[in-house]
Amino acid sequence: MQSISDEEAAHEAYILLLLSDANLPTGSFVASAGLESYIKHGFFSTSIDPAAISPFSAALPSSDTSDIKELPTPPRLTSATIRFLQDSVQSYGRSALPFVGTVHGILEKGNSDSGARDDFQEILRLDALYESMTLNHVARRASKAQGVALLTLYSKVSSISYRKKLNNYVQGFSEPLWIPKGRSPLSQSMTTLVDRLKVEIRRGKSPGHLPICWAVLAAALGLTEERSQHLHIFLHARALLSASVRLNTVGPYAAQQLLLHVVEPMVQDAVARSRDLKVHFVENPGEQDSDLVGEEDGPANTWPLGEILSGRHDQQHSRIFNS
Repeated sequence: MQSISDEEAAHEAYILLLLSDANLPTGSFVASAGLESYIKHGFFSTSIDPAAISPFSAALPSSDTSDIKELPTPPRLTSATIRFLQDSVQSYGRSALPFVGTVHGILEKGNSDSGARDDFQEILRLDALYESMTLNHVARRASKAQGVALLTLYSKVSSISYRKKLNNYVQGFSEPLWIPKGRSPLSQSMTTLVDRLKVEIRRGKSPGHLPICWAVLAAALGLTEERSQHLHIFLHARALLSASVRLNTVGPYAAQQLLLHVVEPMVQDAVARSRDLKVHFVENPGEQDSDLVGEEDGPANTWPLGEILSGRHDQQHSRIFNS
């Protein structure tokens, strides 16, 4: 990573704090990423002692149940919450981070105007691919709603037009100098790119999924690819714990304990597994069975059960989340 001064590091840390704000108007507050459906389908009804297995196990013991025992309600629900967190974070990291990294890399290249047009079409292509890889309508709906909310957030808060408004009230306001010129949050090129993407979404020509729009926002604000991916997965895990509190599977203090002691290694592991994965297209897809190169090293859904239960979210008789 390029060395930066203390002032530049303070600017970047401040951007991270802004994007980590729970009050950020992105719509994540009404999404549970399948947790509500998971609970309603009875998968929190039994659990095992959290000390009996690692919370990072991919699955419960299938045959030997001698160590399984009933627990008082709080430990049982906490154990089940941890297992859901682990499966969801790992699956989302494998499916979303390759798209975040690929889009971020496209925007970091800083090509010429002609190349920029090609890059924009590549972003739209990646957005369409993520749409096809998201297998249920509930996850698609939540992802698109949060994605367009991020673009709206950029337009309302970070764009060059807002700088002009601030100049009427604040003297000496200027953009942080540490942000590369081609990716400045106040640059006309990034504002134009975001506006074009919003137009394509409104016309129904591009879905505007969350990982794609997040990468655009993070790159526009000057975050590195590594920080962008890490923060994206952390926010996913934090949103799950927020939903858990409202679903009464853990209390607010227990949620903070999990966020401090359990979620950190989960996030680190998910990022380490998927941060280097990218999405590559072949030049002539008609000559192969697939238009993707190296599918085994690209995005994938690693938790079919979660996908199925998420797709059944709308079948619940009562629900408090949109997904």
